[in-house]
Amino acid sequence: MSKTFLVVAEARDGALRNVTFEALSAAHTLSQGGKVIATFLGTEGENYVEALAQHGANQVVLVKNEALNQYTTDGYSQALLQVIEEVKPDGIILGHTSLGKDVSPRLAAKLQAGLISDCTAVELAGDAAVFTRPIYSGKAFTKKKITDGMIFATIRPNNIPALEADSSKTAEVTEVNVEVKDLRTVVREVVRKTAGGVDLSEARVIIAGGRGVKSTEGFAPLQELADVLGGAVGASRGACDAEYCDYSLQIGQTGKVVTPDLYIACGISGAIQHLAGMSNSKFIVAINKDPEAEIFKVADYGIVGDLFEVVPLLTEEFKKVL
Repeated sequence: MSKTFLVVAEARDGALRNVTFEALSAAHTLSQGGKVIATFLGTEGENYVEALAQHGANQVVLVKNEALNQYTTDGYSQALLQVIEEVKPDGIILGHTSLGKDVSPRLAAKLQAGLISDCTAVELAGDAAVFTRPIYSGKAFTKKKITDGMIFATIRPNNIPALEADSSKTAEVTEVNVEVKDLRTVVREVVRKTAGGVDLSEARVIIAGGRGVKSTEGFAPLQELADVLGGAVGASRGACDAEYCDYSLQIGQTGKVVTPDLYIACGISGAIQHLAGMSNSKFIVAINKDPEAEIFKVADYGIVGDLFEVVPLLTEEFKKVL
């Protein structure tokens, strides 16, 4: 039975986030040949219509309201509830991002719908949508399905392949006028601790440092390698606690959960709390002077050596290849 799915699109630095395309792919699978609708909140939505259509959206709903140019929980939840009332979808898919994690529980409560969060895979079992999500800090996985009512889920970035862009596809474009009122929070300015670079949660390659980097300056060779590979720099909690870097880079049970194609751990011992945030990476390379370090137990490839000798050598070799 075909269904209508609504995907909430997200943009950052003037471009759609990759997880938006992944959410469109998930919605395409679950719609069973039905309609996939993408919605963008804010006045810049027209810039993204073409990309949304090429990645699987049959319809794009624009909500051109200046109050939605910066995310607030009240503003987005009010607007999305009005969009949902307008398009009446059978299911809703968001990225498991800071935005998705914040607004989806509120929407689910308002709609009296079940919510399956942080999904790493979607599939169909007959007409039922089946979602796979990690439990126990990634030590196990469980499959869940919604048997009645609206299908509502958030998906973890870098897990569900996006559809190939098809330049021949177009989408119907509609506008919905929403009323946003009684905002308890107004964002006047956004000041970022880090400028530019690749978004850690969506990076395909991550170079992560632990206490073994020894100082703030110790992250410099990691950043150089990340730049060569088009990746991002992350860190263990130990490195953050030692004030070698900002906590925005922390990966682990109390930090970000990442699933890149390649994860290079430099000077990281491999505490269980850190492994919870990166153990589902597709390929893990560990660099550590201690051959007994726990990180080697989860690594696909291990290099026993000083990261300050190994990382520059890797950087030079990658420069030659790339």
